[in-house]
Amino acid sequence: MSDPATWSSTLPSIAAALAVGYLLGSIPFGLILTRAAGTRDIRSIGSGNIGATNVLRTGRKSLAAATLACDILKGTAAVLIAERLGGRDPALAAGLGAFLGHLFPVWLKFKGGKGVATSLGVLAGLSWAAALVFAGVWLGVAALTRYSSAAALAATAATPAVLWLMGESAEAALFALITLLVWVMHRGNIRRLAAGTESRIGQNEAARHTTEG
Repeated sequence: MSDPATWSSTLPSIAAALAVGYLLGSIPFGLILTRAAGTRDIRSIGSGNIGATNVLRTGRKSLAAATLACDILKGTAAVLIAERLGGRDPALAAGLGAFLGHLFPVWLKFKGGKGVATSLGVLAGLSWAAALVFAGVWLGVAALTRYSSAAALAATAATPAVLWLMGESAEAALFALITLLVWVMHRGNIRRLAAGTESRIGQNEAARHTTEG
């Protein structure tokens, strides 16, 4: 990140980027798309989460895929718009804002998703190479364990180290915070993984125990 003097001079743009990123991130695409398709309120299905995994419980794979894509892209859009208009520091702020907006959307009484898809979108906007590593770790762990939650936890945990090794210290710090929040949001999944009761990918399960985007 830039030196303190420069950071202070760009504080208004950083604050604006954080706010705009939050507004973009808080768009509840899972709820919007399912309502537009005439399905039940997604918050009354499964875990009640607005992410793609819970949208899949409507039986509409196309809606789940669209939700996943939109949740990723809103993170990427926040970063790219802020970077184009204000530079790297506002881009980092916008990425954080988008992530927090997805977790705590003001429109839904601050009850949102778990942030994995949006964090990937933010990462793609900041470093496509690190995003590829994230995707690779997710796919590898998911294939080995069949646990979506374990894959998300492993991918997010690896990201700060990958960014640090790439020389992106500010980005690594941002994703250390994002990883911590993702893990907090997955605390129920972590308990179920430890107890051996977490649902596996492809397993029919009507209960609420899942990892959501």
